[in-house]
Amino acid sequence: MTTTLPHPPRRLPLLGDMLTADPHRPVQHMTEQAATLGPIFDVQVFREHLTVVSGPDLYADLCDDARFGKRIAFSTAFAREITGDALFSAYTTEPNWSRAHNILQPAFSLSAMKNYHDTMVETSRGLITHWDRASRSGPVDVHTDTSKLTLQTIGRIGFGRDFHCFDSAEPDPYAAATLRVFAYMGRAGYRIPVRWLDQLVHHRAIARVDADVAYTQEVVDDVIRDRRAHPDAAPDDDLLALMLTTADPETGEYLDDENIRNQVFTFLAAGHETTSGTMSFALHLLATHPDLADRARTEIEALWPAGTDPDPAFADVHKLRYLRRVVDETLRLWPIGPGFLREPLHDTLLGGRYLVRAGQPMVALTLAVHRDPLWGGDPLAFDPDRFLPERARTRPPGVYKPFGTGLRQCIGRQLALHETVLTLAMILHRFDLEPDPGYRLQVAEEFTLKPANLRLGLRPR
Repeated sequence: MTTTLPHPPRRLPLLGDMLTADPHRPVQHMTEQAATLGPIFDVQVFREHLTVVSGPDLYADLCDDARFGKRIAFSTAFAREITGDALFSAYTTEPNWSRAHNILQPAFSLSAMKNYHDTMVETSRGLITHWDRASRSGPVDVHTDTSKLTLQTIGRIGFGRDFHCFDSAEPDPYAAATLRVFAYMGRAGYRIPVRWLDQLVHHRAIARVDADVAYTQEVVDDVIRDRRAHPDAAPDDDLLALMLTTADPETGEYLDDENIRNQVFTFLAAGHETTSGTMSFALHLLATHPDLADRARTEIEALWPAGTDPDPAFADVHKLRYLRRVVDETLRLWPIGPGFLREPLHDTLLGGRYLVRAGQPMVALTLAVHRDPLWGGDPLAFDPDRFLPERARTRPPGVYKPFGTGLRQCIGRQLALHETVLTLAMILHRFDLEPDPGYRLQVAEEFTLKPANLRLGLRPR
């Protein structure tokens, strides 16, 4: 049994490991540290200790919901100051977590995707049209435009709001404020723990985020009040309608308006950033592996012949098996949620040998586990055929978790996968991808990972 864990060098009193930390890319940095510190190690951020788990066997054990649960700490704790008991930031024991989960889960099932498919096709066409125009002037800003696409999608299917992302040169003020708050939350894990000192050092950023939070809350509150006052004039099948009119089937209780507001903000912010990041990474990988892009295009053109204007049916998306493997491999190399926080529910032995105490903050380092040698060959190479069924069966269970784990895994994963495969198919059908030969992938971290400064040339086919 082991109780003392390795930690980074040059640890200091009060500051902990801040001398060797990288607040701008914390998860990527911890993945690099794992190569020398081993499959489990301790990181101290000011006064807080975090146990980092990067070994596949320990990671799988940490995902045991009977002994471990979600931990609210660091950036997630700050997110809770803004989003309260929304699904992402709620404690699992809170009544509103199970209530919202029970109410919303049917809306994110695979069968529910049929209700959203036509909207996804329409918004993807908006992106294609925008890129038809923009590509004439040079390379396009990939992540900016995929973010507009996914925000437009979740805004329409979730809350009946059209952000006019491709119709206006100016961003929607609500969308812009939401993105600023989300980015700030992602950086908040390294806040100075002394409140007055944090306020002194970061007063401008704090004032900006406070104003953005107040504005977004006011907008959503107005929407909720309007929906309640005029129920017949609003959609009756979006997520907002579901939350306003549906009772928890287990308790018969409804969500209160404050919780609904928190859910709306969370879905709009986190829901669109995760999907746009996956699309952007996939487009980068396909552009830099043209042979694999051609293989995916062959599959796509078997459904929608070259030169036609495709009208994808819901069932078409599930026929694109190779493209789905492209998405799975993208999420292996660059899981949008690169790690997730856990805590022991009681004192226990992790992996049968490491004593961990109840409530101890721990991070399941997905990014490191997804790049472990157990994946075979060069684990850093882009190889969608890793997800062929016969190869997947040879891997240990519990090592591929791009959407988190157990009860607290991302509720919107089916929506994200359907939209990603559909949109990539429509892009590859319409364009050849031309990478910038001087670009080297840079990965930005907030709550999610996303490629920074990614631009691609697009040549209409």
